Amino acid sequence: MNTVLAAGWTGHDTRLIGATVVAIAVIVVLITKVKLHPFLSLVLGSLALGLIAGMPVDKLLSTFTKGVGSTVASVGILIALGAMLGKLLADSGGADQIVDTVLGRARDRSLPWAMALVAALIGLPMFFEIGLVMLIPVVLLAVKRTGKPLMLLGIPAVAGLSVLHGLVPPHPGPLAAAGALNANVGLTLAFGLLVGLPTVVVAGPLFGRLAARLVPDAVAPERLVPERADTDKPRPSFAATLTTVLLPVVLMLAKALSDILLAKDNQARKIFDFVGDPLIALLAAVLAGMVLLGRPAGLGRAKLSTVVGDALGPIAGIMLIVGAGGGFKQTLVDAGVGDVITGLAKDAHLSPLLLGWLVAVAIRLATGSATVATVSAAGIVAPLAAGMDPAQSALLVLAIGAGSLFFSHVNDAGFWMVKEYFGLSVGQTLKSWSVMETLISVVAIALILPLSLLV
Repeated sequence: MNTVLAAGWTGHDTRLIGATVVAIAVIVVLITKVKLHPFLSLVLGSLALGLIAGMPVDKLLSTFTKGVGSTVASVGILIALGAMLGKLLADSGGADQIVDTVLGRARDRSLPWAMALVAALIGLPMFFEIGLVMLIPVVLLAVKRTGKPLMLLGIPAVAGLSVLHGLVPPHPGPLAAAGALNANVGLTLAFGLLVGLPTVVVAGPLFGRLAARLVPDAVAPERLVPERADTDKPRPSFAATLTTVLLPVVLMLAKALSDILLAKDNQARKIFDFVGDPLIALLAAVLAGMVLLGRPAGLGRAKLSTVVGDALGPIAGIMLIVGAGGGFKQTLVDAGVGDVITGLAKDAHLSPLLLGWLVAVAIRLATGSATVATVSAAGIVAPLAAGMDPAQSALLVLAIGAGSLFFSHVNDAGFWMVKEYFGLSVGQTLKSWSVMETLISVVAIALILPLSLLV
């Protein structure tokens, strides 16, 4: 203890660090051992943190609810709009149109790259689990028709989805982290694509070749291999689908560029700031999708209303987890934990980006949830972002997102989804999917750290 005090620590600092460790341990045990839902686990972990840290009960409750409210207000609407866009893409046949167009023009040698491209296009507006359910039939059908190894085509597809899930808004993790760190979502999107594309190349088509050798006898269950149905069903054109998918990306990137290139009082910048706000960009994409995707598919007004309404039910759990993560973050901040972590990082001369990545890795390994790892790590390192310029805070979001993908194993729902859909054993899943996730995490942070020195 004397050594700690000599280093500038106080007993109160030690208590706060201990409270943080206990709170994270409570969350981990409740999720992994008790099998409690992550939302309830985060609520109980936040209460444990505040009580052990010595926060007055009334302040603890108001702090937690404040964090939940601000997070849901800033992120919840965006998650809902993203879910609606993904549902429109699926139900209109737009996703099938992307798949058929891209794969129809791909030759045998370029099929793994085509799979990664399809995953990237479908994965932009869709959550990982939804995108995976949509992509699996495509992968299995392509494997059946071409005779290619399952891992050669499957790994690029899941790599594309996973990278977008961890690094690119409007996915819940990056959005929540950007909100916690007050990072510019447009810059986060731009840097996410910049880092994500080479990461997908390495962890997707390139690693897919190695994975095909590591798991050469992988064969998908025959009952899961589909045959294309309703090929004559009307659906939107490839151009209309691509326009809808890329519209929010283009608007948010335009805002990010205008913020860099134009003066604050420039009228064009004010317009881009409005249309490029994530809320407006995603709202515009949803409205455009109702016209560009819905009409060609023969979806009337009543059906469109049902489609976008049905998108909200499955994301309720995600929104609650993200909201509770915001409450945990606010409890960390108001208890003073963030200031202690900031001092510790400065004394250790540890890069905030590397610290954010390491914290996210630890929580990911313990809980299995990329979203929980992202929102929790963002809360812990949030004070480090206070003095950062917009580019650095955006890169901190990506570093945390990269850490949240590290080594998916048996406590991650994604692990079991991939195992069952691809008909793998636990060992085969570890050698393919788990290694791929680790590769994504390591390659991404290896790109983020030098990039932080250039911007």
